[in-house]
Amino acid sequence: AEFADLMYQVMKYAGTSTSATTLSPSGIEVGVGVRPTAVTKVFTEGNLKSTSTDGLDMAIAGNGFFQIQLPDGTIGYTRNGQFTKDNEGNIVNSDGYRLLPEMTIPEGATAINVATDGTVSVMLPGEQQETQIGQVELVQFINPAGLHSMGDNLYLETGASGAPVAGIAGQDGLGTIRHGFIELSNVQLVEEMTDLITGQRAYEAGSKAITTSDDMLGIVNQLKR
Repeated sequence: AEFADLMYQVMKYAGTSTSATTLSPSGIEVGVGVRPTAVTKVFTEGNLKSTSTDGLDMAIAGNGFFQIQLPDGTIGYTRNGQFTKDNEGNIVNSDGYRLLPEMTIPEGATAINVATDGTVSVMLPGEQQETQIGQVELVQFINPAGLHSMGDNLYLETGASGAPVAGIAGQDGLGTIRHGFIELSNVQLVEEMTDLITGQRAYEAGSKAITTSDDMLGIVNQLKR
């Protein structure tokens, strides 16, 4: 997250006269807090978990997004490579949205293989060699943090993200495709817990300082009486 400070109460301006010949080298400005200005999306690669090469799970080792055909005709982008096939043999995600470019797994295919460059091949009954049925393309953005999150691990292009640039996995800065793997969360749990505890301790210290200051002011008021 990114934050920006709010308005300040100026108690004394820098450069004000302190005598006929001298100026104050610094002022007194009391801040009133901060406000969030942005929550940055981080698409660094998470750890990869092996599943099964018998299915259609795919993970991107490096940069890039899969392309998903949405019901309204627009294209969504995701790093979630948990794919399966529908009743027509199309490769789809968990919501039934098709992977782009579209390709169909032939009925009766006994084995499916996805190469690191996205080439999809199947073994058909009675054949000795695999048959290539298509190739998975990846896309990348100049500013992926500018993508719009629409939920379900899907993102949409925006003016801030820039236009998607399609390419072959493993080329032009795109990552490779790992068949039989899924990508886990890229959140570093230990680091986040440490930051949370640090923030909690800082809050407690600030709270105690305010309480101590209030107690001291109370004592001063009693002394005046």
